[in-house]
Amino acid sequence: MKSIILIVYFAVLIGIGLYCRKHATNVDGFVLGGRSVGPWLTAFAYGTSYFSAVVFVGYAGQFGWKYGIAATWAGIGNAIIGSMMAWFILGRRTRIMSQHLDSATMPQFFGKRFGSNALKIGASIIIFIFMIPYTASLYNGLSRLFGMAFDIDYSVCVLVMAVLTAIYVIAGGYMATAINDFIQGVIMLVGITAVIAAVLESKGGFMASLDGLARITDESVTTTPGIFSSFFGPDPLNLLFVVILTSLGTWGLPQMVQKFYAIKNEQAIQKGTIISTLFALVVAGGCYFLGGFGRLFSDQIDIKANGFDSIIPTMLSGLSDGMIALIVILVLSASMSTLSSLVIASSSTLTIDLIKDTFIKDMSESKQVLYMRALIVVFIAISAVLALIQYKSSVNFIAQLMGISWGAMAGSFLAPFMYSLYSKSVTTASCWVCFIFSSVLMTANMLIRPAFPAIMQSPINAGAIAMLAGLVIVPIVSALTPKPDKMLVDHAFAAYDRTAVVPQSVALGKK
Repeated sequence: MKSIILIVYFAVLIGIGLYCRKHATNVDGFVLGGRSVGPWLTAFAYGTSYFSAVVFVGYAGQFGWKYGIAATWAGIGNAIIGSMMAWFILGRRTRIMSQHLDSATMPQFFGKRFGSNALKIGASIIIFIFMIPYTASLYNGLSRLFGMAFDIDYSVCVLVMAVLTAIYVIAGGYMATAINDFIQGVIMLVGITAVIAAVLESKGGFMASLDGLARITDESVTTTPGIFSSFFGPDPLNLLFVVILTSLGTWGLPQMVQKFYAIKNEQAIQKGTIISTLFALVVAGGCYFLGGFGRLFSDQIDIKANGFDSIIPTMLSGLSDGMIALIVILVLSASMSTLSSLVIASSSTLTIDLIKDTFIKDMSESKQVLYMRALIVVFIAISAVLALIQYKSSVNFIAQLMGISWGAMAGSFLAPFMYSLYSKSVTTASCWVCFIFSSVLMTANMLIRPAFPAIMQSPINAGAIAMLAGLVIVPIVSALTPKPDKMLVDHAFAAYDRTAVVPQSVALGKK
């Protein structure tokens, strides 16, 4: 039964990819779906790109174990800061200015907004370096679940996931990804709700589970009774850093911001904000809420031997075959949707921002799409190989690079991108300082972590600090460096000055 469900699911994904070929004949169609994607598809594409198996299996288990039920704050932060505020602050202005500047990628936006080809290439290199380990980490949450549900080698799981994702992304581009993300998002919404209900029921229901959690003590963490069922948990400061990294990080991740480039119109942005926020509240809030009850299964879990990734699979192992099949599809959906978003962002950046403008300047539209399709194969292959190396050799650094990747990319791009949508005073120099600071900080955190202060030895804390530091660096450096070219800036901000005729229901007119 489980195998039949999986086969049907895979057939639907491929069928949608083939159906969407007509939307992927040029660069704008392949990368942005012709900038005509509606609110439901965009909101679900945003949400499913946001939450992968890393969140469901890795982060939910780890932070639920550390902070108890208070880990739910990470999911609430993801909904309010990472979704609602991101859409409200970035969505409309990103859509308007990116179309005005005719930019399809984040590096291309930087290059045209600041008139700097070097800045565009710098942003492309950061994405290329830090996107691949993030892509590879998506597979990590699948190994234990497939071992629990099927008698299938993890290597086969990785290859199947890689091939299927490659087929529908190469065939249909962004539109196929958006439609499949919608289907995968529905599965994630239904799946996480059903999983929470089933797991809590196995421990006597919500109130009994909460009571059991309140009775658990861990003297290595704290001697305070009931701490794991408390409002802020045993370590509010480090929990705050988790909220910042996983929530504010979306504002600077290329594959997330690119969703705003493709949305259809004003009404779609307004609806998308609501849909995306509710999606994140259910999926992210549900994941971290579920992970908060992990210590109820402490008699079955050996953290020292099996790591935090074993927590969620152990919690799910006693469920029925039908529920386990749903969970496997849930995690596959989360991983494949994020993987497809990442490889489109990576291949479009490398093709448009490096190969086309640096090496092959007269590349035709069809050639660009061909290069992007070829690079999708390359990126998926590299990520699959790295995932297999990590699995076969038990090397843990690839999984750790998830936090490094988020910190480096969001720390580099968040502040320069956001400020450049609102302020005419942002300088090229401030972008460079932010790029270099965050990339060097996160690389150093990976290579010489013991040399860092205790609070920054965690990649999550270091990544959160990189993002917050960028918000200070950009205005200070911009104030101390020569002002940008007035004509260049005025051209960019002319996007907001166009007269648009709208219905009376949208804006009140003069009498």
